[in-house]
Amino acid sequence: MTITTQPAETTTPNAVIDRVSLVLDAFDGPGRLTLAQVVRRTGLPRSSAHRMLDRLVQLRWLRRTGRDYELGMRLVELGSLAVHQDRLHKAAAPLLQELHRATGLVVHLAILDGSDVVYLDKVGDRLATAIPTRVGSRQPAHCAAVGKAIMAYGTQPDAVDLTVRKTRYSITSQQQLATELAKVRAHGVAFDREESVPGFGCVAAPIGGPGDAVAALSVCGPMNRMSFDQRLAAPVRMTAMGIWRNVEDGPQRVAPTLQQMRPLRPIPAVQYA
Repeated sequence: MTITTQPAETTTPNAVIDRVSLVLDAFDGPGRLTLAQVVRRTGLPRSSAHRMLDRLVQLRWLRRTGRDYELGMRLVELGSLAVHQDRLHKAAAPLLQELHRATGLVVHLAILDGSDVVYLDKVGDRLATAIPTRVGSRQPAHCAAVGKAIMAYGTQPDAVDLTVRKTRYSITSQQQLATELAKVRAHGVAFDREESVPGFGCVAAPIGGPGDAVAALSVCGPMNRMSFDQRLAAPVRMTAMGIWRNVEDGPQRVAPTLQQMRPLRPIPAVQYA
């Protein structure tokens, strides 16, 4: 008797996760996407992409309006939780607010991911809308002051694409980058003079132990409000050191601020003879 075996299922759990990630990554940018656009960006078969999109809508990972899809509220919720559960963010949040109040400028907290910086927080008032950054967005590290601050004191990415330019002032050569990072190490701060956004500048400082930056913060504003000297460098560096002290002090210093306080017991009155 001949026994015919069925071929193994080709869709393993890992493959499913990879495909879901591929679909969600297609939405990395502004605007909504149609099914055809998702198929074109992912390379998935149309039927597979359609099934995944419908399931992700049911799970609230995506939202559908007519024929268009966009990121759903569940991703917003999870992204917000990820940021607020992050120990660095907890340590930094109150000090970022203080730095904004002291300078009146937009304050960023960022980490390095590959050759890009990813923004973990952004604090500002009406001025913040003029700077095209948001929590979770990316920027080429060599174009941003926070990126140069981390690269100068941390591990540099294996490959920095210096052909990517944000403005005509962006760094475009290895020699320029090496010179700029040497200046950062010499002064402890990094500058961005219209290298990422025309008309705007930033002053940044690394966050981390000696010679080992894990993140950076910056103050940014219009060029006519920026001072690329100790007037901004000093408070930025002091804030960066304060954040790292909070991180090193452990959970006691970075515990959530929304914990309910226990009411104090009344002190019994003292009777005098």
